[in-house]
Amino acid sequence: MNITTLTLLVLTPFLVWRIYSRLRTAMARQRSIVSRHWTGLLVFTAMVLVPASELIHKLPMLGWLAAGTAAGIGYGVWAFKHTRLEQTEEGYYFTPPARLGIVIAMLFTARVLYLGFEIYANQGTNTPTPRFTDSMVSMLAVGLTGGYFGTVSAGLALWRYKIRQAIG
Repeated sequence: MNITTLTLLVLTPFLVWRIYSRLRTAMARQRSIVSRHWTGLLVFTAMVLVPASELIHKLPMLGWLAAGTAAGIGYGVWAFKHTRLEQTEEGYYFTPPARLGIVIAMLFTARVLYLGFEIYANQGTNTPTPRFTDSMVSMLAVGLTGGYFGTVSAGLALWRYKIRQAIG
C-alpha cells in the first residue's frame, strides 16, 4: 500500500462527513424560490434521461434505471406529502423530510465514491475502466435519486403555481 492509497483511505471518511453535513443543512427549512424548483425538475429529469438515452439498446440496464426511477417517484410523492409547506408574511417556505432525502442523496454519493475507488484500484492494470451505466446498482441509484428529487421539485413548483393561481 502506497502513501496515495493511505491518504485516500484516511480522507474518505472526512469527505463523507462533509457531504452529510451539507446535506443535513440543505434538508432544513428553506425559502421557496420557484426558479430553483423548475431548475431542480429539469436537472433531475436530465439525470435520468441522459443515461436512458445511452441505454436504449441495453434493455436490462434500462429496466433497472426505470425501476429506480419508479421507486424514486414513489418515495418523492410520499416525501412531498410529508413536506411542511408554509406561507408567511416573509414569504413561502418548505421543510422536506430530512432523513429520506439524506438517505437517498448519500446512497448516490456512496455509489459515485465506490466507482471512484474502483477506477483508482484498477489503475495500471489491464482491467477496463467501468462505465457508470454498466452496473445495475448505479442505474438504480441514479433512477432513485433523479426520481425522488425531481418529484419533490415538481411538487414544490406545482404548489407555488397553485398559490399563484389562487391569488389571481
